[in-house]
Order: sequence, then structure tokens, then C-alpha cells
Amino acid sequence: MAGRSVVVLGGGVGGLVAANELRRRVDPRDRVVLVEREARYVLQPSLLWLMVGRRRRDQIERPLRSLLAGGVELLEAEVRAIDPGARQVETSAGVISADALVVALGAELAPDAMAGYRDAALNFFSPEGAAACARALESFRGGRVVVAVSALPYKCPAAPYEAALLLDDELRRRGLREASQIDLFTPEPQPMPVAGPAMGAAVVGLLEAKGIRFHPKSPIERYEPATAELVLADGTRAGYDLLAAVPPHRAPAVARSSGLANEAGWIPVDRGTLQTPYERVYAVGDVTTITLANGKPLPKAGAFAHAEALVVAREIAGAFGGTSAPAGFDGVGFCWIETGAGRAAFAAGNFFAEPDPTLDLRQSARVWHAGKVLFERAWIGNSVERRLARAGLIAGGRLAGFRVTL
Repeated sequence: MAGRSVVVLGGGVGGLVAANELRRRVDPRDRVVLVEREARYVLQPSLLWLMVGRRRRDQIERPLRSLLAGGVELLEAEVRAIDPGARQVETSAGVISADALVVALGAELAPDAMAGYRDAALNFFSPEGAAACARALESFRGGRVVVAVSALPYKCPAAPYEAALLLDDELRRRGLREASQIDLFTPEPQPMPVAGPAMGAAVVGLLEAKGIRFHPKSPIERYEPATAELVLADGTRAGYDLLAAVPPHRAPAVARSSGLANEAGWIPVDRGTLQTPYERVYAVGDVTTITLANGKPLPKAGAFAHAEALVVAREIAGAFGGTSAPAGFDGVGFCWIETGAGRAAFAAGNFFAEPDPTLDLRQSARVWHAGKVLFERAWIGNSVERRLARAGLIAGGRLAGFRVTL
């Protein structure tokens, strides 16, 4: 039977990959509709380079439509309500129904959820905030730089650690490192705690090698912009001259009110198929929650959103065609950790391993930084750059022993 429709909600990594892979797999007569309110796509990993002036905004974003496969319909609209039982979505452009529904609405930045954050912090998780940080660095002449994690959870577990390392590199490049101190505050017991103690110790080692002071188990109560201080939950105060902080995150309101979410607002899914309790209703990426064998949640990261989207596309195509889908989501993920000076470390492993995830951290090297540049080009380069970058990433991934699918 043809003439069916799949509606994908959200145009981030998970939504883009799901829509494009669905278009490739389902019957040409079936509709694939992507609903997204933003007309332009920003590559989130490159915000760290924008933060230190290594990229301009126009270099890390593209019209969303230009990244969609031919035949994917783009509905530029806001998602206002989801009825998972009826597989029906209310948008600012009207109501749309689907034979299969994919929720890929991501995690929402919530700067107002932390007192003082908006007036105190440079939000390097947004393009505006990252660009503002680059401008602030231009006039910075030394002092105390603080990188802070406002609350848990947040997407891209390595981001605050990369931010501290890249700020260190930029201050060295400007000849200001000896006149500066860098501190990193986080409520986490260690960097990237889901990845295990060995990974955390390795990242702490990267920080210590650069003289960056690490303050784990330091939950923040509020920021006080008038005195340029952050106040920890135990009352301790820490001053700053430049503050780059991860904002609080939350699930979008439309996801929280959909009937799909748990008490925390995230959408639980089957860890293999990414299906919700509703037939042919799936969720992928940062809006989801998957509990690992050790009781901790799967981190919110683009690599997982990408892999999950491929699984969901196969699941839906199989359901439409009356065939069984191949193996489901396997929990394999990877990320780069930029360390500055044109170098990066690289972590990859299986988060579904028991009793704890098994990861391998490759030593900081120029080749891994080059891999991240290739990744950027594969997403937002011109058509020739994309083809070359994807070929290079796949070849490099095979040599390094990890999986890359773009």
C-alpha cells in the first residue's frame, strides 16, 4: 500500500537524518514531511570554534532546506501539540496527520531557569552567545575565566571541557595565559560520568596539563552579575572576569505535555527500536531518555541522535513494507574533545555494555582534530566538500575502529 505519510518533528541532527533516510527507504509515493520552525540549521559542535573566534557564524550554518534530500517536504512551522494516539500534530500552519510519527524536538535551552544566568553568562550553547564570547575575548586583558555547568542534564557531555581547553589555547595564542586563571565548576562528580572513572580521569588529566582548575561536585545555586560572582549550593562564592556557562536544559513544553514524557519531561523509548508505547510513534535524540545497565541515562549527544534516526527510518520502512527491520540501536557512540593548538582527543565505545559503558580515549593528536574538521565539512560544506569529507570520515573511521555513517 502506498500513499502513506511520515511526519518528523524537529530539524536537528536526529530529524534531518531520519527524514533523509526515510526518503531513501520508503516508497516514492509515500510522503516524508519535516516540521521545523527555524529556517537555518546551525552545526552545534562548531559553536566551540565560534566561541573562540575560529569560525564566523555564516561558516557553521546553512539553510535547512539545502540539507534535505530531494522529495522531503519541509513545513516551516512551530509544533504546538502532539496527539500520539491519533498520530496527529497541531502546528502553527495547521494540523497534520501521519501513518508514522518521529519526535526529534531536542533539548531546549532554559537560561531563565537559573537565577542571574541571562545577565551574567556567555551562553556558548547558542550561536549568539558563542559569538558574544568571541567578542568578549577580543577586549579581555587577563583575569579569572570561569567555565560553569549550571545544571544537569545537558547535551554534548564533552562541551564544557572542550570550552575550557579552547579558551586556554586562545589565551595562550594572545599571550594572556600567564595573566589569567581558568576554573571549571560542575555538579558532576567527574567529567562525562556516564563514561566511567577511567574516562573521567583522562579528561581531568587533559585539564591539569593545561593548568585548568577543576571543581567537581560543585552545584551552582545562582549567578550574581552585579558582583561578578557565582554562588554554589554550599554558599561558597567564586568571582569571575569572564564567565562562559552551560545553560540549564529542559525538554520542550510540547513534548512535556504530549503524554509521551516521564515526570522529568523526557520521552522514554525502547532502547532498540526507539518506539514509544504508541504504535508507529518514535522519538530520537536529546528529547529521549534511555536508562543504561548501570542505571544512568544515555548521554544527550549528536552521535546517538544520528544512529537512532537511522534505526527509526529502517523500522518505519520495514513496517510500511511488511518486512522485519535489521538490528536495532546498539548504543555505540563517539565524540571529539578539542584540546587546542590544532589537536583533539577522540573517544568511542559501547554505552550498552554491561555493567558499565566501555570506551576508549585516543590520545590528543592533529589527526583527530582533522577528523572533526572533516565532520563539519560533511555536514555543512558545499556539495563537493561534503562528498570528500564523508568519504574521508568513513575511511578514517574504519581505520580507527569506530563506525561513521553520514
